Amino acid sequence: MEGEPVSDVGRGGVSKGGVRPWRMVVIAIAWGSCFPLLDWGLDGVSTLWFVTWRAIVAGLVLWALGAAVNWTPGAPSPQMRLGTWALIGVLALMNVTVSFAAMAASSTGIATGMATVLANSQALLVVLPAWALFGERPRTAEIAAVVFGVGGLLLIAVPSGGGRGYGLALLAAVGVTAGALLARRLADVDVLKLGYRQFLVGGAALAVLAAVIDGPPTVGMSAHSWVALFVLAVGGTALPYLLWFVELRRASITAVTSWTLLVPVVGLALGVVVVGERLALAELLGAATVVTALAIVAVAGRITTRPQHIRGDG
Repeated sequence: MEGEPVSDVGRGGVSKGGVRPWRMVVIAIAWGSCFPLLDWGLDGVSTLWFVTWRAIVAGLVLWALGAAVNWTPGAPSPQMRLGTWALIGVLALMNVTVSFAAMAASSTGIATGMATVLANSQALLVVLPAWALFGERPRTAEIAAVVFGVGGLLLIAVPSGGGRGYGLALLAAVGVTAGALLARRLADVDVLKLGYRQFLVGGAALAVLAAVIDGPPTVGMSAHSWVALFVLAVGGTALPYLLWFVELRRASITAVTSWTLLVPVVGLALGVVVVGERLALAELLGAATVVTALAIVAVAGRITTRPQHIRGDG
């Protein structure tokens, strides 16, 4: 078991508590702003190096927060087992390396509003894996919502020929979904330490990928790219992911991820209002279908879970 008591932020284990709406609203606003910030910050900047710095800055912020809040100077750090480090490594690769790279790359291929809808479809993707892995059996309405939501995703992608941007946005959603499932498996690891480790390990993998594909890091970033980077790293990454991991330990995965239905709404609104995008009829219908499906998942009734305290290796 790793980690010192830090209220319900750092204590491991899965509780029976419900989702805290205010936290999910903060997460939705933060994540909904990610694509507009990427659109703003990636002006003439290497996509892979930009998300590399995003991950590293977020990791350093959480490391500093943990050091200031709940780590005793001079106290020995509990050793984690190899299995726990392996899970953290997979979490970092899926939740950071794959998700961040795919998210940023997709933002250059499709409208930011549509990218937000697709990249935040994890509420649809997580239902069946949560049932298989954690016994969180979905109700009939939730299964119907998954089918309905997939139809909405196809309605968005097919009229435009699918394309690289749509596939990458969905890949980002797959990465976040896998991250949510892995985070539950790591529920006994201090959440701040889990956060900074996944970002730094994932950022290191992104740096290798960026160096191979784009060469040395760009040093001539504009002022607005730096501003976008730090706002994205702190407000759109470190803070919401910390709250996200905490909520995944309080309630069922489906209950938590269903709140991400607010993220596409925020992203679409920002895409239209801030970026000035115009949506085609098929995109509007597809987005409405996805949001409706997510709403069905949210209000169909909480699934009956078999709460289990999964002992970590930390």
